[in-house]
Amino acid sequence: MRIITGKYKGRHFDIPRAFKARPTTDFAKENIFNVMTGYLDFEGAHALDLFAGTGSISLELLSRGCSQVVSVEADRDHAGFIRQCFEKLKDDNCVLIRGDVFRFIKGCHQQFDFIFADPPYALETLSRIPDLVLQSGLLKPDGVFVFEHGKQNDFSQTPGFIEHRAYGSVNFSIFQVPTE
Repeated sequence: MRIITGKYKGRHFDIPRAFKARPTTDFAKENIFNVMTGYLDFEGAHALDLFAGTGSISLELLSRGCSQVVSVEADRDHAGFIRQCFEKLKDDNCVLIRGDVFRFIKGCHQQFDFIFADPPYALETLSRIPDLVLQSGLLKPDGVFVFEHGKQNDFSQTPGFIEHRAYGSVNFSIFQVPTE
């Protein structure tokens, strides 16, 4: 796993072979971040990475200058790996929360400029996540929420949906807080 651009560009982190998580491919990650630069400036932004997995997105957000990156991951081994990556970077702008994403969404009162969620594609409640995030108050009114999912999902009718992007087998739906 590598960081694509920013102050940590080119840094590599070896993911343990036993990991169940699949990091977002470099190709998909680079393309979705290119799209995101049209929506927001990461420099100084507050970002949230839900279902952080390997921490690939969190590390990319730190590298791109976010002033705070909160990573939420339930799996103990994955959270431990993310913590090690953060320690290697010696960056104080990261917060790792080992816990359930759904509990975090219910209990968090902070707002973020950017939210990224990459749940397991087989998660039973996957289709409810965009509504949960958008109705939680976590996303600032001008913020952006990127949701990674499988090709069988269509979120184009979800309030706040802006666009869909696909890079190989990786699909992203992009949202902003719905205006009503």
